Amino acid sequence: MTVQSILALLDQVAPFDTQEPWDNSGFLVGEQDAEVTGILFALDVTMDVIDEALQKGANLIVTHHPLMFDPLRRLTGDTYEGRLLLRLAREHISLIACHTCLDRATGGINDALAECIALLDVEGEGFIRVGNLPEPMVAGELKEYLAAALDTTVRLMGDPARKVGRIGLCSGAGSGEWEEAAALGAEAFLTGEVKHHHALAMADAGIPCFECGHFATEQPGIFALADALQSALNQVQYKLGIYHSAAGAYGAGCRPGQAE
Repeated sequence: MTVQSILALLDQVAPFDTQEPWDNSGFLVGEQDAEVTGILFALDVTMDVIDEALQKGANLIVTHHPLMFDPLRRLTGDTYEGRLLLRLAREHISLIACHTCLDRATGGINDALAECIALLDVEGEGFIRVGNLPEPMVAGELKEYLAAALDTTVRLMGDPARKVGRIGLCSGAGSGEWEEAAALGAEAFLTGEVKHHHALAMADAGIPCFECGHFATEQPGIFALADALQSALNQVQYKLGIYHSAAGAYGAGCRPGQAE
């Protein structure tokens, strides 16, 4: 199976034409007719991720975050991104990124995050999801629940005694989506990174906000993407080595469904 075949399957899971105009998802490095020996999934391309791909015999890396957000005028080893791109080419490793198209996809990053914290009756579209907690709890208790479910450090902004039964979320740097979540009945909001003026607005609205870290809120979706690709491969009756990995500087996170 070629890189192009994998690209086509990923396009079914998270259609690339749904990405934001500023995004750079899709086929980024390599040759589309190259035969795939294995696939490594990661949130970002790092030197550690490339090392792991080589160790495991994978010649295709699929990430959430793309490289080359800004047009390149030169490709040299003088920059971090340049060194990554040169090494990918030197090692004959292809790169595909599924960024904002995966954030909004059914079964993508935000659905996986909602599943990871065991939300019920989930609704929403685009970048937000809103659902009911397994049981209502005060914000202080919810902070500890989220920390355990996502294996991360959580920062609570708001009244720790406020009772919450319904929570909205947007992974990554998604604090700007809080008003849309509130319109769907969210009594609290979860994201990876919170801008100061969004935190102030949520405090004024009486909505506790939970800042859970960019990596921790997005990593569950990488596992979901790997599982979705494996299902697509099974449907075409082809077996391929797929390595569920998020190697890099951040350490491990949770897979969906680990919340208790």
